[in-house]
Amino acid sequence: MKTRKCKNCKDQFTPYNSLQKYCSKSECIRVFVAEAKEKEWKKKKAKIKKELLTVQDYVKLAQQTFNKYIRERDKGGKCISCNTLLVGKFDAGHFYNANNHWSVRFDEDNVNGQCVHCNQHKHGNLLEYRTNLIELIGEAKFNALEDEAKKTRKYSIDELKEIITLYKSKLKDL
Repeated sequence: MKTRKCKNCKDQFTPYNSLQKYCSKSECIRVFVAEAKEKEWKKKKAKIKKELLTVQDYVKLAQQTFNKYIRERDKGGKCISCNTLLVGKFDAGHFYNANNHWSVRFDEDNVNGQCVHCNQHKHGNLLEYRTNLIELIGEAKFNALEDEAKKTRKYSIDELKEIITLYKSKLKDL
């Protein structure tokens, strides 16, 4: 085998196998062991952290993934409220508020690309949003969305994981 430079002391050595990065000096072996322990701890820590996620943590992740999908879906289109072109930063605006209407929080008909001005400064510009939403999805779908919004809904961690997976795959497809 060819000689290599030790990752720690920078001396030349002949490795026993192709994966060996450190020479056989005791100080270099200590550095290698410490590095291996650190790597193992990072893996373990990530696993523990994932196991400790609450429903709210998963809701936040699902909402981020869903909103990212909506922004990508509506990129290059027009604001649902004021019909200005959506360029640069824009929001995924909910017609029915995501915090109060959990049953339609992840409904694609309820969420559309909306300029920051309408969504944040005009609090959704809901009068124009309603008119344009009915025009976009039709009266029947709007009525069904309205009925669904009145229902109470709680999500389980498994449902939220499915939502995250679904919208990540839809994002890849776009």
